[in-house]
Amino acid sequence: MDARGRTVSAAVQEHLRRLCLHEFPCGIGSWNKSRFLPQTWRSWRELIPREEVAGSPGEETVEDLLGLVCSPHSPWALLEGSSAEDRFLRQLAVQNPRMLKDTFFYSYFRSLQVVDKQVSLVDKDLLKFSKLEELVLSANQIKEIDAVNLPPTLKVLELYGNSITSMECLCVRPPPGLQHLGLGHNKLLGPSQSLYVTARHWPNLMSLDLGFNALTDLQGLMGSLSSLRHLRLLVLQGNPLALVPYYRGFTIDSLAGLCALDDVTVSPSERHQFRGLSRSGDFLAHEAQFVVTIGSVTGVLDTSVLDPEPGPQGPFITYSYYVTYDFVEDEEGEGSEYVEGVLAEIVKPSPSGEQLGDEIPQEVIPKEVIPEEVIPEEVIPEEVSPEEVIPEEAKDPVESVPTTTSQSAEMESVASGGSTPLPTSAEELAKLRPRTDLQLCPSPGTVLFSTVRKPWADVIQCNYEMQHRLRDLVPLKAFLLAGTTVTVVEEKILSWPVVPPLVDSPLSTKKGKGEKDKKQKEKGKQGKDGNDKAAAKGEKETAKEGKGSKKKREVPKELRQDPPVLRVLGSGRVLLEPLLMGEPLVSTVCNFGVIRTMESDRLTFFRDSKNKKKLLKKHKPAGSPVRTHVRVFFPVYEGDYQPEPLTVQVQIQLNQCRSAAEALRLLAA
Repeated sequence: MDARGRTVSAAVQEHLRRLCLHEFPCGIGSWNKSRFLPQTWRSWRELIPREEVAGSPGEETVEDLLGLVCSPHSPWALLEGSSAEDRFLRQLAVQNPRMLKDTFFYSYFRSLQVVDKQVSLVDKDLLKFSKLEELVLSANQIKEIDAVNLPPTLKVLELYGNSITSMECLCVRPPPGLQHLGLGHNKLLGPSQSLYVTARHWPNLMSLDLGFNALTDLQGLMGSLSSLRHLRLLVLQGNPLALVPYYRGFTIDSLAGLCALDDVTVSPSERHQFRGLSRSGDFLAHEAQFVVTIGSVTGVLDTSVLDPEPGPQGPFITYSYYVTYDFVEDEEGEGSEYVEGVLAEIVKPSPSGEQLGDEIPQEVIPKEVIPEEVIPEEVIPEEVSPEEVIPEEAKDPVESVPTTTSQSAEMESVASGGSTPLPTSAEELAKLRPRTDLQLCPSPGTVLFSTVRKPWADVIQCNYEMQHRLRDLVPLKAFLLAGTTVTVVEEKILSWPVVPPLVDSPLSTKKGKGEKDKKQKEKGKQGKDGNDKAAAKGEKETAKEGKGSKKKREVPKELRQDPPVLRVLGSGRVLLEPLLMGEPLVSTVCNFGVIRTMESDRLTFFRDSKNKKKLLKKHKPAGSPVRTHVRVFFPVYEGDYQPEPLTVQVQIQLNQCRSAAEALRLLAA
């Protein structure tokens, strides 16, 4: 074996040894030695068995030995999936074992398939196979090939799944009659590869497979391939260049004799639709375009029903929900664009000291709002109802708040139904700085995107659509192979009243002045009883109005937000490899399992029923009868309860032009 690695000829010899062509029931031995003539006979009779002694006692017949070789139940049978050449050699080793010499092997083989044998070197001994027409060296460790060592009789050469980085090594002295060249799933990279696929090197090439490499120069490659007059079959899918919208149309219009592209037949109507597109190649944008759509989210646990009603001093708790996904970052700066009329946001850290002004209505205070931000720096612990109300699945999702040693006792008391004291100072909040949840961080080279924050609903409609334009196609291919991570996030925000500074109230000053005037009136003028009664009545009405306004001010208008507490409700990976394999669309429903329980759904149902009754009472017409008592029943029984799993609708589309006119409109845009 060559010192630089395992050679092709060594792998072939190892394969022949494993066929056991010289061992029972093959070859010559005590089981058949009397069947062959002595060495003194003429050479042409050397290979002819002696039929008259074929049935000698203690020896096996040819039929019995062939049965041991061919029967699938025999312990000497070949493994399932063995090639026809291997089966023929085994039968020949039973019938005429003296034929099995090196000269026979070199002239017999027309096809060699050395697959997944850790071969790294094509040696010169391969030239001894004088009639070899097909050579398959897939799934090995070949980085370079010395084309001088390839038999000139080759018509098919397959090198799939190796580590070849350039075709230059194949072009030194390639087989002149080669008709098919398979180089898919290698590491071909750079525009220089276009120089090695011309008629000068492959004058008779009819089929070329360069799929799943890292080729990016579509225009340069088509300029070289157009010189191959016999080219009929071409595979380029899996390369970054195949992600541009005009890829298929530009390739079809550039290669007039092409019959099939990426295993799809080129129809006459398709060729007509893309006619003339190749002349506009220099003006076409070298970028890929994707549209990401996120639909509805179902099966979300309504955590707000587990929280106590807020007091006059808070905290006022709001919950919101959103979906995040990561997408590759374009280093050339184009990045992503918003689709017209649709909101979409990039995840960024949220400020920790936001003030909520008068624009927040009272009905928002109970629990709604949402961001799409990365974990904040400060987080406060959540208040939780008794453990039996919280579903087991709802506890499993990862929260952004880590449990430290000092907090473990508090968390245990919360789980058992006790109340957790809320931090009241910046020092206490500083002790609760969380670690960043890895599920809410984008992968290296990607950016985290998010839907708009939405309040809880049985079906949360995200209505999200984002267009991504990417010019750096090589990392885009790696991203599509890895897929994107879709995550459903719950955000909890605690808001507190902003305490105003203590100042002297002007009302108290007026009150003191009024009492002084009253005493002076009692001393001097006590005869105006009618005026005093009117004044008393006015003061009474004023006091009544003041009391009503005080009641309205029980819910403060200015609130201070604590840093949000983020919890991952569900996370999973969406496979995007079909987009590399020619599929224009990946549409899926991510199922993260059930996180709701009957207890939580019952509480949600009763709360919604109560709100509905209040709404009906508010809008009831005058004079209609009033029902003093309404009974509300939960509409399911325990045995029939089937909670809906947490799901998200995700769709990622690769834009593809269906005609030359569409490609030119894209150029104008």
